[in-house]
Amino acid sequence: MSSFDRIRNRLARDTHSGWFGGVCAGFGRTLSIDPKFLRAGLVILAVLSPKIVVAAYLVAWILLPAQNEIDHTA
Repeated sequence: MSSFDRIRNRLARDTHSGWFGGVCAGFGRTLSIDPKFLRAGLVILAVLSPKIVVAAYLVAWILLPAQNEIDHTA
């Protein structure tokens, strides 16, 4: 199993410690990065191109399962 497959299998929204849907918290947990840095980068990008960032965030919110929806037994 490649490292991409392992990340894809672990990637989920962190609804417990997330702010707006848990997308940044989920990416931060998966990539071992503090979600504050991801949120700050997201805000900076949103100032530069708000439509793209909002659309990407909404797509991630819709497509990523919530952390409690993932079956960890597999």
